[in-house]
Amino acid sequence: MQKGDAPPSDTDIRTWCAACGADDQTEDLIATARAVDSMYLEWRRLHRTGMSKVQQDWNTLHERTRVCRVHVSNVPPGFFRTPAFATALMEQITAFQGTPNDVAEAVAARIVRSRFLCEGGHRYVVLLEESVLRYRTAGPGAMRGQLRHLLAVMPLASVALGIIPFTAQRTVWPLEAFYLHDDTMVVVGTLTAEIKVTQPRELADYAKGFADLAQTAAYGDAARALIGTAIDAPE
Repeated sequence: MQKGDAPPSDTDIRTWCAACGADDQTEDLIATARAVDSMYLEWRRLHRTGMSKVQQDWNTLHERTRVCRVHVSNVPPGFFRTPAFATALMEQITAFQGTPNDVAEAVAARIVRSRFLCEGGHRYVVLLEESVLRYRTAGPGAMRGQLRHLLAVMPLASVALGIIPFTAQRTVWPLEAFYLHDDTMVVVGTLTAEIKVTQPRELADYAKGFADLAQTAAYGDAARALIGTAIDAPE
């Protein structure tokens, strides 16, 4: 009799799926069982001692990642953020969550991540909704500096940056921000939690969603023009 005292092993899951005639679901169920304890983590729990530890953990994840595909609809991805923008954003998050304020240390840890843009062996393919360029997440000076930084990183060999214009004909509805690390994990951030997705079926859906979104993005001079227009927008 199963009492639920211990999680099922891979062998248990394979046996159960075979008995139920559900072999096609085996790998997804194994991935879910392995990740169940770490799939959904509340930000307040992660930030209970401050934000710097989480930033260091993300640095470790990015160090292992060869290709990171990113779609963002709210703020620029962490590896593109300037210190001023990162400070403004982390101050807001800390105040909202009521967690310990170690913003200075967290920003310093986050800046380390930018080195992967210049080191060999890493590739960042990024899609930004045009809204990311327009939201006043930081003060006017910090926002302009952040947008100019996007222009500065675009020529890097490790970076492919596309902007999805407001006017693009959507084939995929606006989505939450997500980071697809190689083909092994997707990290999604919500208001209250970090969600890690490892099930093969869901990973395939995120990869398909990213590919479809990429077809609607502007690149090169067209992307630079959208960023330039946002920089020159009235305050």
